[in-house]
Amino acid sequence: MPSVFFGHGNPMNAVQQNAFTDGWRRMAASILKPRAILAVSAHWYLPATAVTISRAPKTIHDFGRFPAELFRVQYPAPGDEWLARRVRSLLHPCKVDFDEDWGLDHGTWSVLQHAYPDADVPVVQLSINEARPSSFHFQLGQQLAPLRGEGVLVVGSGNIVHNLESYGWGRHVPDPYDWAERFENIAKQSMLSGDFRPLINYEGLGHDAQLAIPTPEHFLPLLYVLGTQQPGEKLSFPVSGFDGGSISMLCVQVG
Repeated sequence: MPSVFFGHGNPMNAVQQNAFTDGWRRMAASILKPRAILAVSAHWYLPATAVTISRAPKTIHDFGRFPAELFRVQYPAPGDEWLARRVRSLLHPCKVDFDEDWGLDHGTWSVLQHAYPDADVPVVQLSINEARPSSFHFQLGQQLAPLRGEGVLVVGSGNIVHNLESYGWGRHVPDPYDWAERFENIAKQSMLSGDFRPLINYEGLGHDAQLAIPTPEHFLPLLYVLGTQQPGEKLSFPVSGFDGGSISMLCVQVG
């Protein structure tokens, strides 16, 4: 299986059809159907490493002030106890908690709603430990790489550039900010070169990085996906574009 980072953007993408959601569908259709999905979402960010183990994970509507239709969305994909236990085994000696309360947050179901609309692929979520440095998250991605050979699609969901303070909320869709485009280009160059060190140490990339990543939770899922890349493996960008001027919708596919 490949591994994929989705730029998920606005939660309304879950109920809309646009260039981004069309790209997610095409990406899913272009690969083999996975036996299960392990998702690392920007919206499960806490001071612990945990994995969901519920047989029927709930659909979490973790947002406010959106239309009622968004709150009616349900994504009833089953969980997968085998995958949860396999993740814990692969991440040893890192302490991984089993979590029966968390379900699927919108970082996960808003993209899977389009990629796998029948919700017939089991989904497990892995939390992002906010207390650990970016190098830790890249290393976890490396440890999870064997899942790809076991029919599991490793998914990261966030945004390479995510600055809501600068987001254009009005009807007019502004062009991307120059700093947003510059940082995305730097990120793409690093990924295509195979040298991920600048992205792991993104805080040293200057003022553009500070604007693009004011908080790390939407950026860190990318490092999990990059960590799964094997030597000589290709990397591509099946979906691209900006939303609201300050949200990169870039999708990154490894393999």
